[in-house]
Amino acid sequence: MKAPYFIETLARNGDVLHRHQVDALPIRFGRGYDNDFILDDAFAAPRHAVLEAGDEGQAVLRDLGTRNGVVHLGKRKDSLVLTGDTVIRIGHTTLRVRGADFPVGAEMVDRTMHGWEGGIPGVVGLLLTGAFALVTTRLSDTQAFQLIRYLLPLAYGIGIGLVWSGAWAFANRLFGRHARLGRHLFIFGCGLTAVLAYKLGASAIAYAFSLEALTAYSAHVAIVIVAGVIFFHLVTVKPHQSRRFALACLIMALVGSGLTLISNQLRTGRVADELFMSVLMPPSTRVSRDHSVDEFMSDVATMKARLDAERGKKIKGDGGDDD
Repeated sequence: MKAPYFIETLARNGDVLHRHQVDALPIRFGRGYDNDFILDDAFAAPRHAVLEAGDEGQAVLRDLGTRNGVVHLGKRKDSLVLTGDTVIRIGHTTLRVRGADFPVGAEMVDRTMHGWEGGIPGVVGLLLTGAFALVTTRLSDTQAFQLIRYLLPLAYGIGIGLVWSGAWAFANRLFGRHARLGRHLFIFGCGLTAVLAYKLGASAIAYAFSLEALTAYSAHVAIVIVAGVIFFHLVTVKPHQSRRFALACLIMALVGSGLTLISNQLRTGRVADELFMSVLMPPSTRVSRDHSVDEFMSDVATMKARLDAERGKKIKGDGGDDD
């Protein structure tokens, strides 16, 4: 470790909050004003520790007999050889000391897509959010048209989008230095659009081709889309941690999907979201062949025979218990 030396104050997540340069050893740490590095920490002593050259030229940090000491990896140390990666705690302050010869990696590839932030993506996100609110309201509206019934969902949708995206923008400003509200609005709007597109497309295809599974398990697709939205929010805040965030969102989706299956089983006795296909469209949209009345009655007879057999077993079982 060669001079000059750089003392870095670290956040809990390891990010550098402040960097202070000292030209030579020894370096004195403490709360007093006669130190080389002053700690604004009530749990640090006026003269807490000193960093000096060891016998073999290494940098050695020595505790000056304080109450709280110097902590490394959760253990108190009277003295400790520091390398550029050694993290210590003095009081409630986390520190790291690096010399001018500490190697740093090459610059990272900029994947933040700066063109997808700002006013234009934000407006697009708000438009997508408003369209989602209006379309979903229209699909569920069975009464005569009234403007107020569309304005309220529109206002609520945009308000929720601003609150959701604003929270992510605050986190982005706190942990990533820039708010990027426009991109977070765009991500939110795209997520809602994906949910709506799947709902409409899956309903049409399920009805046309008798693919009931597309609507019976639609909640799991929505969960995956929500996990994807959260993933894109997270990588906007911290682009270089995409793999970790992808794993976390995958686990989140699996847990949410599993809880949904369990809830459906407890509520209806089936793992599907619906007991039957609830989407009805004009008969002209059907592609699958229609089943005859005889086929329907045959299925009913088969189901009746199975239910009668189950009912008979249950009656016998109840009778045996009474005896």
